[in-house]
Amino acid sequence: MTSTAPIRLLLVDDDPLVRAGLTFMLGGADGIEIVGEASDGSQVPQAVAESAPDVVLMDIRMPVVDGLTATEELRARPGAPEVVVLTTFHADEQVLRALRAGAAGFVLKDTPPAEIVAAVRRVAAGDPVLSPAVTQQLITHVAAAGGAEDRKGRARARLGLLAEREREVAVAVGRGSSNAEIAAELYMSVPTVKTHVSRILAKLGLNNRVQIALLAHDAGLLDSAQEL
Repeated sequence: MTSTAPIRLLLVDDDPLVRAGLTFMLGGADGIEIVGEASDGSQVPQAVAESAPDVVLMDIRMPVVDGLTATEELRARPGAPEVVVLTTFHADEQVLRALRAGAAGFVLKDTPPAEIVAAVRRVAAGDPVLSPAVTQQLITHVAAAGGAEDRKGRARARLGLLAEREREVAVAVGRGSSNAEIAAELYMSVPTVKTHVSRILAKLGLNNRVQIALLAHDAGLLDSAQEL
């Protein structure tokens, strides 16, 4: 373990037993410090202000203010912590809404403790907790409800704002590639990849890599070599 500061984690769940279990699982993990808890989305703004977390582990279904609304409100603020959604569903429209709002990914409530710890660490490091297969599953789930062509047109128009190299990076992000993998694939350095990702986020007004991936999926660019 290095001497870097621990990851500050806020737990948000309306079930005290779930929070106790998460505290037990995560509280003893190396490099993670639980700095606060909240039992409803309405408590999140104050809890974040008081505890200054790096990552928020957010339940979706809560009685007063649900985790979706809380995530949307939180991620709209400058300097907001990363959010990992806690859910019982693999492919659910609510999960997709949370991801579009800026959540960095999701974990299932029955996920093994070690994987939840790994998810928190990945998000704190700036990596999404969402595999390409799960992203495709979510997109397919929502596309089945209709409106896919409308989303495709809007997504392609937005990606059209990017330079060619930025579009290539966006597609690679959509495939779930890491910065190192993108660097090797596109023959550029890792710092250059990071610069491109930052520019993509700024140009398109996005929060994180997950939203880049969802946009690439919406544009229909991940299953073909089509150009915008």
